[in-house]
Amino acid sequence: MRLTGVSPESGWTGLSVRTALANASTRPGLRLPGRVTVVAGSTDVPVLHVRLGLVTTAEPDDPEAPRRLVQFHQATVADAFVLPAGRGRSIPFEFPLPWETPVTVFGGVPLLSLRMGLRTEVAVEPRLGQGAMVPVFVHPLPTQAHVLAALDTLGFSMRQAGLVDGRLPGVAQTLPLHQRLGYWVAPLYAGPITELELIFIAEPAGLEVILWLDRRLALAGITHQSISRFRVWHVGADQRDWIATVDAWLRTAINRHAAAAAHADWSATLSGSAHVSRPPDEPIHPGFGLGGTAGGAGVGGSGGGDGT
Repeated sequence: MRLTGVSPESGWTGLSVRTALANASTRPGLRLPGRVTVVAGSTDVPVLHVRLGLVTTAEPDDPEAPRRLVQFHQATVADAFVLPAGRGRSIPFEFPLPWETPVTVFGGVPLLSLRMGLRTEVAVEPRLGQGAMVPVFVHPLPTQAHVLAALDTLGFSMRQAGLVDGRLPGVAQTLPLHQRLGYWVAPLYAGPITELELIFIAEPAGLEVILWLDRRLALAGITHQSISRFRVWHVGADQRDWIATVDAWLRTAINRHAAAAAHADWSATLSGSAHVSRPPDEPIHPGFGLGGTAGGAGVGGSGGGDGT
C-alpha cells in the first residue's frame, strides 16, 4: 500500500512537498520507509531542513482542558540545501518508530478514535514550515497483541482508547505521552473492580504492563484505585500460555486491590480462575510515585522481582 501526502504550493516560493510511504502499516520499533519529494517554483528556495514527525491527538494532564494535536517524535531526513527554480529533489528515508509508539490498530480494526500521521516539515525560513501529512497505522507488537487477545478471550470489552500528554511517575518512559486502553470488566472478575485501564510501556527487550484498577460505587460516592505492574520478555512470547499469564496478573492485581480496600464493606478477593497452568507472575517493584493504591485509606502491596 502506498499513501501520499501533498502540500499546497507556498504562495511566495511556489514550493510543493509530496510524501509517500511504501507501506503505512507498521509496528513499534520498526522503520517506516518512504520518500519526500520537493519541487521549487519560479524562484530558488533555500531549505533549512526537512523533518518528519509523528503526530496524534492527546488529552492533557488537566482533565478540563481540550484534546490537542501533539508531535511526539521527530527525525531530520535532510539538512540545509538550495533548491533551484523549477527543479525537484527526492529524499528517501527510513523513519524509526520508538518502541513506545501508541498502537492504533488491532486485528485489522482501528482502536476506536485513535489516529496517527507522519508530518513532513520543509523549513524555508525560521518561521515557515511547508508541511504534508500522511496517515500511519501502528499494529501491536506480538507481546501486546497476545495481551489484548487474552483480555478479549477472558471476557473484557474495550470501551475507550486514548492518549495522555504526560508521563507516568516512576516509569521509565522515552516519549512525553502514553496510551491508555479502558475496559468493561469481564463477569468473572466483576465485584472487586468495576473498571480496568491497560497501559503498555514497550522497550527492545520486553514489555511492561500496567493494570490500573478502579472500584466505583456511584450511589455511595466511593472510589478506590490501585496500580500493579508486570513485565514480560519478547523472546519466547509465542510459547507462553497467555490466558494463564493475563489471568494470573488480574488475580494478583485484584487481590492486592481488594486487600488494600479491606476497610470497605464491598471489598472481596477473587478465588476462582478461568484458566491456570502456571504460577502467577510477580509484579515489578513499583518505582517512586507509582504503585500501591490511591483514592482511599488502606495499605498498598508490592511484589518483588521481574515476572517470568
